[in-house]
Amino acid sequence: MEKSKRKIYLDHASATPMDPNVVSAMVEIFKKDFANSSAIHDLGVETKKILEQARKNVAEILGAHSDEIIFTSGATESNNLAIMGIINAGKINLLQGPWKGVSQTIAKSSFFPHLVTTNIEHSSVLETCRYLEETKQAEVTYVPIEANGIVSPKKIKKAIKPNTILVSVMYANNEIGTIQPIREIAKEIRHYKKTKSKQQKAESYPLFHTDATQAINYLPIKVEKLGVDLMSFNGSKIYGPKGVGVLYIKRKTPIGKIMQGGDQEFGLRPGTENVAGIIGLAEALKIAEKIKEKEVKRLTKLRDYFFMELTNLQKQNLKFSRVLGLDPDQLENFDFVFAVNGDLKNRLPNNINITISKIPSDLLVLEFSAREIYISEKSACKSGEKKGSYVVKAISPKSSGSLRFSLGRQTTKADIDYVIKSLSEILKKLKKWYH
Repeated sequence: MEKSKRKIYLDHASATPMDPNVVSAMVEIFKKDFANSSAIHDLGVETKKILEQARKNVAEILGAHSDEIIFTSGATESNNLAIMGIINAGKINLLQGPWKGVSQTIAKSSFFPHLVTTNIEHSSVLETCRYLEETKQAEVTYVPIEANGIVSPKKIKKAIKPNTILVSVMYANNEIGTIQPIREIAKEIRHYKKTKSKQQKAESYPLFHTDATQAINYLPIKVEKLGVDLMSFNGSKIYGPKGVGVLYIKRKTPIGKIMQGGDQEFGLRPGTENVAGIIGLAEALKIAEKIKEKEVKRLTKLRDYFFMELTNLQKQNLKFSRVLGLDPDQLENFDFVFAVNGDLKNRLPNNINITISKIPSDLLVLEFSAREIYISEKSACKSGEKKGSYVVKAISPKSSGSLRFSLGRQTTKADIDYVIKSLSEILKKLKKWYH
């Protein structure tokens, strides 16, 4: 078995390596600015200044105000705070709004918070929504995506009810890479707000939250232009540190804390701030924004080249017809069939997600790993489960699994050529087992 001259890492959607400049910035904090930023002595005050400068830097890149940036332990916590915090505040605000003056007994029985989301959100959103359902704190509508992996803004609007207080739709999917029409969804929500009766619901609802974790590297992130009230992301997907994240919360957005124990982060996120991590995240975000345009063009070319070579592999190496994007069950006469999961164009520039019929995806991941090529099957956060990806099944119910190749800053055309060559060898090897 031929091994690559260097390890080929194609799992950037799961975690990115830290940029050297990020590491340097963090090392300086570890060395000298280690004091608690809540302390009132000189060292604490200096650390607080550094923390607030980082907050300001993040806010400027997002087109936000400094007091709209909350630092968390990651996007999972940010998503939980966004959803649970809005629910906690909404129960109080709506009872004081549309049902003001009505007896509390009637009001509580009449109002039940409602959320709208999609069926392919990250597990930190979906499991939080299910928890709210199970504990009878809210009702949730899960709008199904279309066959191309993209949700219809009109269907999101149609799902909104008088008691809807939050719509949560991810900016780009972590598995299949499809980009959701966030601006269009925001427009539909604004239109709903303008036409609804003030007697039905407080004017601020529904609020709009997006999980932008996968989008930050590649898509526009000015919050005002996106039209969102809340936005989540973390450091580990933008060549920054793990264990640190951001939740943007638009001013005057009603939100309650979900943790107790301190007044840090404007009273919403208690606990001593991870200053080194925050500095690393801010530096990583600055670098990502600086190189975004150039990197998007480069990766888009590599991604499209990858898809083209997959097609050639079917046509030439394995004598298959060109069947990219088709359901494998439609072509039973072929040995192995490739199917692309998600829209071919409206997807992240670094994402290739495919299903290869008849072969367990975890077996393919191990075969690639043996060749020092590191990829993923479905979402890494759910990789320990035996069942297939709920995201892929949402667009292809009969799919047996999927492979995700997520390119990064160090990925080259030579890397892709080696991956395609390795895939051809793997399929030829496995063909003997399956026939």
